[in-house]
Amino acid sequence: MNVQDYVRAVVALYVAMPETPDSARRSDRDLAAQLHVQNIALSTIRTALLLASARRLARSTPLPPIRSLHYFLLVIAEVHSRTPPPSYADYLDAKITQLLDTTGAR
Repeated sequence: MNVQDYVRAVVALYVAMPETPDSARRSDRDLAAQLHVQNIALSTIRTALLLASARRLARSTPLPPIRSLHYFLLVIAEVHSRTPPPSYADYLDAKITQLLDTTGAR
């Protein structure tokens, strides 16, 4: 996958997450390009974004909205180092849906 397609895919994943902006900033696209250079799989990024979002939504105290893809960097590194099974992303997606139904967040 070329850099532009990868960046578009990462941005699409990012803006689809709860509590993220509707569009990405230049710095978000630059970070996505850096993740491409580092050969971080899109599945890893998706799982990391889902994991971080699920953790946020499960908190009893709400946090301010996410403003940058950089927020997810540590979780991307965590998921990249551990490589969970592919079914984990589906579990997280279902968990987020459940949490959104409970909290009413976007």
